[in-house]
Amino acid sequence: MMSVAHEATLVWRARALLRVLVGREVAARHAGTALGVLWPYLQPLLSVAAYYLVFDIVFAFRMDSHAPTSRVGAYLIVGALPWMAFCDAVTRSMVSLLEAGSILQKNALPPVLFPVRAVLGSALIYAPLIAIVAVGYGPYHRFAPALFGLVLLVMLQIVLCIVLGFLLAIFAAALRDTIQVVTFLLTVGIYLSPALFPISLFPERWQWVLWANPMTSLMLGYQTVLLKGQWPALETWIVTLAWIGLLTVMLGSAIRRSRDQLVDWL
Repeated sequence: MMSVAHEATLVWRARALLRVLVGREVAARHAGTALGVLWPYLQPLLSVAAYYLVFDIVFAFRMDSHAPTSRVGAYLIVGALPWMAFCDAVTRSMVSLLEAGSILQKNALPPVLFPVRAVLGSALIYAPLIAIVAVGYGPYHRFAPALFGLVLLVMLQIVLCIVLGFLLAIFAAALRDTIQVVTFLLTVGIYLSPALFPISLFPERWQWVLWANPMTSLMLGYQTVLLKGQWPALETWIVTLAWIGLLTVMLGSAIRRSRDQLVDWL
């Protein structure tokens, strides 16, 4: 834990530099495009709009009483958008150290800045989109006060992605196979989460598999807030904090073991 606390201190001390790095991270996403800054926001927004058009308007599919809403498209949007944010943040932060290898070899910068930059850059794209979805879903429950719970959910997801992303970035620096393995897991991970179907529809004896996904508890939280207008259950916070705690311990160990070799691996 002391290693992680030290890295957090380094980030705070270099916050001015981090602000510049995050700005460049976001700008790089739309460099050379005609739509400019709108493009990073437009891609995920069109993806979730397609869910609504296809499942709620064209086919008008409906879910059973076990689901938090009867509208399939509305349900998919609430799960898919946080999952896209998670995948984007984890993927970019995982390769951030490799991409910054030449910079780190020539400058005595804290490596932690680059995974944090990737996650915060992703958050600047997806957090506003989640806010837009919250406004769109607000009338369903008359803008219940529980909507403020979204702020905590988003903050916890950012922390989760930073810890996991930095841990995977160290693994990727040591072993490049990490990138292929994690990419595959992110591809199939959405099927092992409540993003596509209510957790109650999954066989009870295999539901533990869903809880092995670090995003499951957060997805349930988003669904509870946006679809029901209710405060997330206590287990949402407990499981999410447990995941963050476990990954923090693993990250601390990885930092200690790689401190003298990390730049050489790059």
